[in-house]
Amino acid sequence: MFRDGLVAIVEAQHSPPGILAIPTGRELGHRVAFLTNCPERYADLPNGDLLDGDGVEVITADTNSPAGLLSAVEPLHRGGDLLGMYTNCDYNLPIVATVASQLGLPGLAPGAAALARNKLLARRTWAAAGVPVPRFVHARTLAQALDAAREIGLPCVVKPMTESASNGVRLCGSLDEVATHFGTIAAEPLDARGQLRTPGALVEEYLLGYEVSVETVTWKGVTTVLGVTDQVLGAHPHFTEIADMFPSILPEPATLALARAATDALAAIGHDFGPAHTEVTMTAEGPRVIEVNSRLAGGQIPANVEAALGVAYRREVLRMHLGEEPDLRPTRRAGAATRHLTSPRTGVLAAVGGLDLARRAPGIADVAVYLAAGAQVRPAMSNHDRYGHVRAVGRTSAEAARCAEAAANQISFVLS
Repeated sequence: MFRDGLVAIVEAQHSPPGILAIPTGRELGHRVAFLTNCPERYADLPNGDLLDGDGVEVITADTNSPAGLLSAVEPLHRGGDLLGMYTNCDYNLPIVATVASQLGLPGLAPGAAALARNKLLARRTWAAAGVPVPRFVHARTLAQALDAAREIGLPCVVKPMTESASNGVRLCGSLDEVATHFGTIAAEPLDARGQLRTPGALVEEYLLGYEVSVETVTWKGVTTVLGVTDQVLGAHPHFTEIADMFPSILPEPATLALARAATDALAAIGHDFGPAHTEVTMTAEGPRVIEVNSRLAGGQIPANVEAALGVAYRREVLRMHLGEEPDLRPTRRAGAATRHLTSPRTGVLAAVGGLDLARRAPGIADVAVYLAAGAQVRPAMSNHDRYGHVRAVGRTSAEAARCAEAAANQISFVLS
């Protein structure tokens, strides 16, 4: 018997942390309805059996449209025990926000969700509000893309406007590269979840500097900054996040400026509820906002926040969506860091070596590999090409980062 009603979770990031809202809902004492247009999407995750857990009902539904989702959720709502709706999937954020608003359930303003979802619309909003962003052009044709690259200067970044996890983001060092990558993006009308893309591509200024993300939670219109995450990116031309640490080791003036840029960006798009993971680059001229993700960060960042601050971050975010006031008060001050495991080359995974050594390294909280032998792997082109992680906890972020690095160095991918 479940004591407190039902929570509807709509789709998820395709990663082991992505589906952890399901057991979190169960731990809070609720039944969980997981709505997806493709249950098989999550079958290859090492913790995919969470969808089969006690008190979890998987409902196949049209999650790519507000009308389709509303049709699936209305019967649950009519029963009187639907407490809230939740997603951490970028592709579904505006859809869930719209349906939650229609049903009178807690959630982000639909307009804010729509702006956060579309990098072009967000940049236009920020530019109009005076929030610093890279120079950008929406190129609808190849000629416009080449003109934009000439105007902005090379190298430049060419990206789709409604993808996630750095999918399709590329640094282009020549006009030939701009033309090739623009053609790749423009030739695909649908995004990774089968929704219509905004036609064309975004051509934008390449920012020289270091990248961070700012982790926030907004409740009753007040935004709390939990902290700044230092991020490490892999080799260009891609923008894969291969490591992170929380909280930042940057000096306070820098973290304050970065956090201010993030909160200004949130205010400009009307983000009025829930978590946000805002990516900002610090340049010689100051912070530049890259994007707002109106959701929890992906990967291990939420776990790092929890380890460093003693805040049940993921649980409290889900409670918000059920109408309960979150408790975000830190109970400790420590540091946490992640090193993501990637493949050195394309091939078939035969084995992963060094896992026992990595687990025995000092400070290690978690070592995980997401794939089994026989899986196809490739060098990281996006965050989807991260095949495992090492996570460490220390007295400071710097200590945790050294521990995570030492453990990750023990691990090797054996390819056939």
